[in-house]
Amino acid sequence: MSTPPPTSTPPPHVRLRTERLALRRLTPADLPAVTALCGDPEVMRYIDDGRPVPPARVADELLPGLLREYAELPDGLGCWAMEADGHFLGWAALRPPASVGLDPADGLELGYRLLPAARGRGYATEAAAALVRAAFEELRAERVAATTMTVNTASRRVLERAGLRHVRTFSADWPDPIPGSEHGDVVYALTRAEWAAAAP
Repeated sequence: MSTPPPTSTPPPHVRLRTERLALRRLTPADLPAVTALCGDPEVMRYIDDGRPVPPARVADELLPGLLREYAELPDGLGCWAMEADGHFLGWAALRPPASVGLDPADGLELGYRLLPAARGRGYATEAAAALVRAAFEELRAERVAATTMTVNTASRRVLERAGLRHVRTFSADWPDPIPGSEHGDVVYALTRAEWAAAAP
């Protein structure tokens, strides 16, 4: 009996692979890594209330919620651990839009968090571009969008390099404003037609 040819399909727990990265499902064993990520002041500087997430909240609410999404969301959506050479660098996510400033017409929401030690190497752009491609090629999305604070220039560059473009700026009445919120927030987006036109 002949041996079946090797397959390039990733293992079930791996969402996708890029040149340098593996995006895989989070597991309960990732609690220390996720706690460190969401407890880092630099990571959280432009997110929510700008404060690190307490470890108890990560353990009791945040990580369990992310794990539930794998069952609750359509296949291919969720939050994925970003790894290089087996090292946890952060996460990248593709989900139904839920952030302030987005609505169902925005299609799918792209997001990411990256440890400071992993910044400046193009990892966030590589992961974001891969999820954008998956959104259009695999999931047949019509639009991908993301939002960040206007002053978060690093994240804005990542979104631009992943192919998204600035489509609007908005202001929200945040209950606990953080420095920079007076400049508003921005929405970046890319449609399937725009992506197809730019594809090589």
